[in-house]
Amino acid sequence: MLLGKAQILQAQDRRHQDVAVPEWGGMVRVAMMSASDRDRWEQDTYGGDTPKVEDFRARFVGLCLVDEQGARLFSDGEVAQLGAKSAAALDRVFRVAQTLNALGEAAIGELEKN
Repeated sequence: MLLGKAQILQAQDRRHQDVAVPEWGGMVRVAMMSASDRDRWEQDTYGGDTPKVEDFRARFVGLCLVDEQGARLFSDGEVAQLGAKSAAALDRVFRVAQTLNALGEAAIGELEKN
């Protein structure tokens, strides 16, 4: 079946996964980011002369944590606050976000070297 524009735009194609974060006292919802958010994150991370590693995980997770309606929980301006949370908790959420958003280990390894 060949899809039309309306069918493409109406498709619910952004999966999510709820993750237990005992350090934070409950569950969070991690979602696939939009293509625009992914492009912006990649440009912000890889677009300069050297990769931007500051708050790497927090910036990525900030784009993926959503409420029950799918709206982002953290704005770009709140990423530093998210980055101040437990590394273990943030990394657990990051790993789920990484899988949902197909962020390869090679990309992470390259940034960690820098």
